[in-house]
Amino acid sequence: METGKFITLEGIDGAGKSTQLEFVVAWLQGKGMPVVVTREPGGTQLGEQLRSILLDNSTVMHPETEALLMFASRREHLDKVIAPALEQGKYVVSDRFTDASFAYQGGGRGVNWEKIGILESWVQGDLQPDLTLFFDIPVALGQQRVHAIKTRDRFEQEQLDFHQCVREAYVKRAQQFPHRIHVVDACQSVEAVREAVERLLERVRWNPPE
Repeated sequence: METGKFITLEGIDGAGKSTQLEFVVAWLQGKGMPVVVTREPGGTQLGEQLRSILLDNSTVMHPETEALLMFASRREHLDKVIAPALEQGKYVVSDRFTDASFAYQGGGRGVNWEKIGILESWVQGDLQPDLTLFFDIPVALGQQRVHAIKTRDRFEQEQLDFHQCVREAYVKRAQQFPHRIHVVDACQSVEAVREAVERLLERVRWNPPE
C-alpha cells in the first residue's frame, strides 16, 4: 500500500482557512480519496486539552513554554493521528502544522527559530507536508474579519504588530520552501480562492485509492 498525502492549511487569523479546508476535503473525497481531517493545536484527546490551555484568554506563559506545549501536542498528533493515517494510505488535511509554530511562536512571540527548528527535527524527523496552502491577506483585512467574531481566543486578540510579525514569518517560510508552500491570495472572492486552490491540488500526483 502506498502512503497517503499530507496537506496543511496556514495563514494569519481571518485568512479564511476554515472555508477552504471544507473545499479541499470535498475535492479529495470527490476523487475517491479516504480523508482524515484534523487541526492544530489539537487532533487528539491530550492535544485538545492543550489547545484549551493555549487558546484560553486567561492563560499567561513564557513564549518558550507556549512553543513547547505546541510541540507536545504535535508529538501526540503525529503518533496518534497523522502517521497512522498516512501509513494506511489516507489523506490527512490539517488546519495548521509546524509552519504555524515558526509564524506564531517564532514571528509573533520572538522565540528563536533555531530552537523551533530543533523541536521540529526532534518531534517529526524528516516528515513534512506534501502540500501547504498559505492563505495570505493583509493584516488589516484579517483583523476586520476577526473582529466580527464575538469571542476571540488568546491569539486572535493580540495587537496588530503581533499579527504583522506572524504574517512576515509565514512569508519568509514560503520563500524558504517554495516547492512545498504555495501562496494563495486570500483577498479574492471565495470562488476565486477556491479556483486557485483547485489548480494547486490538480498539480499534485495523487495515489489512486485501492
